[in-house]
Amino acid sequence: MISFWMIAAGVIGGLVAAVFGLIDWLAIPSGTRAKAVGLSNGLTNSLMVGLFAISWLLRAGVLGGPGVVAIVLSFVGVGLASLGGFLGGELVVRLGVGVSEGANLNAPSSLSGRPTGGDPTGGRRVE
Repeated sequence: MISFWMIAAGVIGGLVAAVFGLIDWLAIPSGTRAKAVGLSNGLTNSLMVGLFAISWLLRAGVLGGPGVVAIVLSFVGVGLASLGGFLGGELVVRLGVGVSEGANLNAPSSLSGRPTGGDPTGGRRVE
């Protein structure tokens, strides 16, 4: 019973967060990697909230434990939450969106192993 209401609270919280995420995304300049990552983040999180909402509806009025479909949707939702968290971290930590005045909105992916600001030596040979 508690999980039923916790899912409802999470769905409501996700919908509220989506409003602020959309406002932030609209402020990112077009044509940047940050805009694309932000779109992926928003779509991933929206799908996640949708899956949890469906899972919540499938649990409504059911006596006993939830059905298999509701549980599977919840697990897929958790996977999407993990992906959304990674993408959100990429926006904030790697690209500096909403954090740094000198944000590098086209920095390469953190998975690439490349630095965010180009060559840290400025092209000089370091020995």
